[in-house]
Amino acid sequence: MTLSEIYGSEQCGLSFELYPPKTVQGEENLFKHTAELMSLQPSLITCTYGAGGSTRDKTLDIVTRVWQQFGCAVASHLTCVGSTRDDLRRYLSEAAERGIVHIVALRGDPPQGEKGFQPTEGGLAHADELVTLIRNEFPQFGIAVAGYPETHREAASAEVDLENLRHKVNCGADIVITQLFYDNEAFFRFRDRCESAGIGVPIVPGLLPVTKLAQIQRITSLCGAKLPQPFVEALSAQGDSPEGQFDVGVQFASEQSQQLIDEGVPGIHYYVLNKSQATASVLRNLRRDR
Repeated sequence: MTLSEIYGSEQCGLSFELYPPKTVQGEENLFKHTAELMSLQPSLITCTYGAGGSTRDKTLDIVTRVWQQFGCAVASHLTCVGSTRDDLRRYLSEAAERGIVHIVALRGDPPQGEKGFQPTEGGLAHADELVTLIRNEFPQFGIAVAGYPETHREAASAEVDLENLRHKVNCGADIVITQLFYDNEAFFRFRDRCESAGIGVPIVPGLLPVTKLAQIQRITSLCGAKLPQPFVEALSAQGDSPEGQFDVGVQFASEQSQQLIDEGVPGIHYYVLNKSQATASVLRNLRRDR
């Protein structure tokens, strides 16, 4: 299926994002959880990789194994970080040879310790350039790009950020997957602004169910997403209880997901952090059919 078909049918699309573990045991645990996630019938599994491309080869191995073992469509993330144009072409060629048909095309974050993004000599500086390379030289790939309901932290303004997204789509992206967020109104405003800007591809919300307050506070501090104060207070009220925080997070994510579905989103992309319990609990609470 194409990305437009996955997120453009009457059924709300469903996808999960994995990341490459660092150990053999971690990989075994990942595929245990992936098997459980597959019981939820996702249409797509994506896999990111470490900062600076440190686990990029492992990403190819994981998406290949998911495809071969489960028969689910897969997408490999690909960033401009640390790569020349030829490096990117080699990666895309290998991905195609392995039967991978979708790419999540990103600029990528600067390596740790660097204040701003600096393209590799002979490489690319922006995600739209990567989208153009893929569309022109590897037209068989479906392409997803990132969108930011609360604005990219490096963008000069929300208007500039939206124009950058419009350009990525015009260069050949098939869908937009958003950064995680916890305020649905921010997503709805973003969706409306995309429509007004002439961005006609599916806008897929990206959600991360919360299971630990300290963990999500760290993640949101890095990406610029905002946590609603009542949600923080509800999590804090559970003290050091992992079960209590898990239950509060699942309830919040269930209500957030259901509202998005009721408002007609084309699908939901869950950042599962290589676990299955929270997302499975959320999906059991939902009415996914429109």
